[in-house]
Amino acid sequence: MNNNLLIIPHYNNPTGLAASISSIGKNEKLDIIIVDDGSTEKKVDEELVLKNKHFQGSIIFKYCQINRGIEYVLNDGIDYAVKNKYKYISRLDCGDLCVANRFEIQENFLKNNSDYALVGSAVKAVDKNQKFLFNVNNPLTDEEIRKVMKSRCAFIHPSVMFRSDIIPVVGKYPTNYKAAEDFAFFVNILKKYKGRNIEKPLVIIEINTKGISIQNRKTQLNSKIRILKENFSFSLDSIIGLLKSYILLYTPNSLVIFLKKIFFK
Repeated sequence: MNNNLLIIPHYNNPTGLAASISSIGKNEKLDIIIVDDGSTEKKVDEELVLKNKHFQGSIIFKYCQINRGIEYVLNDGIDYAVKNKYKYISRLDCGDLCVANRFEIQENFLKNNSDYALVGSAVKAVDKNQKFLFNVNNPLTDEEIRKVMKSRCAFIHPSVMFRSDIIPVVGKYPTNYKAAEDFAFFVNILKKYKGRNIEKPLVIIEINTKGISIQNRKTQLNSKIRILKENFSFSLDSIIGLLKSYILLYTPNSLVIFLKKIFFK
């Protein structure tokens, strides 16, 4: 058994899952748990997954009978990691790709920086044809991250790795912030521990205008606004962050993607 467990939720996307598995380098040492959230149309193709496996580790398959939502699937993965005493837990979504040595880089950071519990990275964003759209360069230092978290999530969810021993302290992914469970989880972590982002892009994410994350954007923003209100600090950063979220709530998806292309380029 390796030190790191990678959680990959799956729902009707076996091709994307295989691509994600294939992107993990042969020198990487980790185990993976694939949790299928009750797929109905395109189920996990275990043979295809194993065919695309090159890394040094095992793959565990878990199947849910019904579709419950990603927050519950992620918590299933966390339960497995804690039960089996993995030191680190990582994330990746179906269709997103890892660059060489992503997990080694992040694991080494946490090994060498015991006061940090959470590490993410910059990411490259591409469209469904793998055409480059923009880079997402999140704040790097703990201080910068805390400032940005007053207005938005400072981590790209599929890029993170965190220590498993923080779970008894901060809990698992909250299930009452639909489509923003990651933001709520990271807020809880940063109340007790330090966070960091690696400057180098370690993950390539796909931006699909018809994807679930885009379709759920208003639900996500409403959850995000609740989180910001509950952690409001009466600072200028908190006020501006809340106002930005309300503006985004009424901004069309197409305009948001267009502005991201301009801003991040």
